[in-house]
Amino acid sequence: MIHHLRAAGTSFVLDARGTAVPAVIHFGADLGELDQHALQNLAEAQRPAIGPSSIDSPLTQRIVPLMADGWSGRPGLAGYHEGTPISTLGVQHTASLRLRETRHAGLNLSLVLETIPPVVGEPDATALVAEIDIEMSAQGVVRQRLSVRNEGSSVYSLASLDATLPVPARARELLDFTGRWPRERQPQRHDLGVGTWTRDSRHGRPGHDAAFLLVAGTPGFGFRHGEIWGSHLAWSGDQRLWAEASATGHSLVGAGELIEPGEVRLATGETYRSPWLVSAWSANGLDGLAERLHGFLRSKRPLGERKLMLNTWEAVYFDHDLAKLTRLAETAASVGVERFVLDDGWMTGRTDDRRALGDWVVDASKWPDGLHTLIERVHGLGMDFGLWVEPEMVSVDSDVFRAHPEWVLSAGNAELPQSWRFQQALDLSNPEAFAHVLGQLSALLDEYPIAYLKWDQNRDLLGGSAHRQTLACYRLMDALRAQHPTLEIESCSSGGARVDLGVLERTDRVWPSDTNDSLERQSIYRYTAGLVPPEFLGVHLGAPTAHTTGRSHELSFRLATALFGHAGIEWDLTTASETELDAIRVWASLYREQRALLHSGVLVRADDVDPARQLHGIVAADAMAAIFSVVTVAATRDSAVAPVRFPGLHPDLVYRVRAVKLGEWPRVLQDAPPPWWVHGGVTLSGRVLGELGLTMPLLLPEQALVLHLAAV
Repeated sequence: MIHHLRAAGTSFVLDARGTAVPAVIHFGADLGELDQHALQNLAEAQRPAIGPSSIDSPLTQRIVPLMADGWSGRPGLAGYHEGTPISTLGVQHTASLRLRETRHAGLNLSLVLETIPPVVGEPDATALVAEIDIEMSAQGVVRQRLSVRNEGSSVYSLASLDATLPVPARARELLDFTGRWPRERQPQRHDLGVGTWTRDSRHGRPGHDAAFLLVAGTPGFGFRHGEIWGSHLAWSGDQRLWAEASATGHSLVGAGELIEPGEVRLATGETYRSPWLVSAWSANGLDGLAERLHGFLRSKRPLGERKLMLNTWEAVYFDHDLAKLTRLAETAASVGVERFVLDDGWMTGRTDDRRALGDWVVDASKWPDGLHTLIERVHGLGMDFGLWVEPEMVSVDSDVFRAHPEWVLSAGNAELPQSWRFQQALDLSNPEAFAHVLGQLSALLDEYPIAYLKWDQNRDLLGGSAHRQTLACYRLMDALRAQHPTLEIESCSSGGARVDLGVLERTDRVWPSDTNDSLERQSIYRYTAGLVPPEFLGVHLGAPTAHTTGRSHELSFRLATALFGHAGIEWDLTTASETELDAIRVWASLYREQRALLHSGVLVRADDVDPARQLHGIVAADAMAAIFSVVTVAATRDSAVAPVRFPGLHPDLVYRVRAVKLGEWPRVLQDAPPPWWVHGGVTLSGRVLGELGLTMPLLLPEQALVLHLAAV
């Protein structure tokens, strides 16, 4: 039959008639209530003509594209049975599949496919069974996962198993992302021409240059306009995202784990399961896509109240001194911090970044009473306690390496892999190494009341199996959370090199970048938030001069930047002036008052005619309140800049708009402010604010103005 999944204005139609591999007929705007007769008419209306010099049946977009069905592009399934002559297989990497079974329950579909035996009635030595799970969420998000089981008599070596979705011919522009440390998720666009656009990651993690989110859309789509289809692979290891347009007129996007030769070998009866491909359609640009994806993740990973935190890294680095850290904790508590996180440097012998990883034991020389004295003081100040760890890594100068050099993840060579940040990866797929790390971390969590782990991962793997390492890391996180159900974990990977929905199935926060430079953070936040809801995104108030860029920003700009997300501080507050501390207290109070809105509302990003000026904000789900930030990332094009329009508001509600002072007001260059500023605010309808907008003070570059809107 033809299956029709519908939710939140989205339809997904799959033609599973007969025994052919099912074809995706439509993924996009809701088609309304359709019975089987109407669906059959729809499917027939979409069947293409048969062109000259082509296969002799209509070429439709199968959910697993294969050469055997006439598809000459990238196949959805590739691999071979070892030791089997190619002559008995035909083309060894494109098995012929047929539909064996379909199960449909609500918004879930499950398809079972099997290989067609080479001889009717004969046992098939190369038999495979593939299953496809398709789910549509209440938000209209479609995710699919594939599995392949070897039912043949020889080992099946899997090359790739990619989930795919077609996109219509009008989706001719692609957006994905690249970057570096510490400048992640920088957008890049280009046309989708005939051929394949592929983004491979061989980092053993998605990487600072991760494609992150692959978006195909109508040319010129933006934050608030255009029809788009976006896909993300929920996987924390090596991966491939791709888009392909064929001269036949078909276009599709696909993604899957990037599997190295021999990495996944399935003995008889063994199964490989792919990561989820998470996809959504939007008729309202990138913000419409983000609203669906945010609602989906929030339904899967609801979070509690996001505590304002202080992380000690850029405050003290490796200089762990109880008296100094106690003063820092006391100052943090005085401005309203609710969680104190002790970063790198607490382990035995850890005086710099070249030693002691893998020895997760508190340094007795720095901490003669263990961490108890510091934690007791932190708790006495009303804060809970968090700790930095890097469980997947090991230093050559460490007790564990000296005892077990064979635990280093490598390609099997006699020499160690290339070092990276003076460290190696620990092979967590080795049961002994896994047990060692789990035992040490469990001992820490048993001895100390640790509410939060900042879980770092500071290098590419450069050897060994990224597939097995990623699965082992997941198992380690899952085991610790099972032992300590209230434990929160942050995913940090030398900043933002592991930001994905796979790791977010088992963590509560991601660190989008190691930079606390507010100008860099504006862009990183703007695009990371297109997939990840703000409450999962760590944003910290850094020192006046950024560690990663050497650039200085005023306190008001840094405070405005750090408000939108899971807020924190990474600055030696004992060096701040009383005026600065007072400003931080106001900011911290605002964060606590507004975090329910900031962490549950709808993300809004505007398409401004001047790229030097940006608007982003959060509108409450009921549209009764909103918080926006107007940001100048460079000198504006015009001297008198056009009014800022505020999208996402309810057109029939009336809002009181007021500016929020964080420290000093942002710097301006003007002879007089707009009249509404003089009067301390203005009251306008959502329709006026969205269509005509509101004039702004003439902000100088690298300034931000926060505005609070409340329905009256």
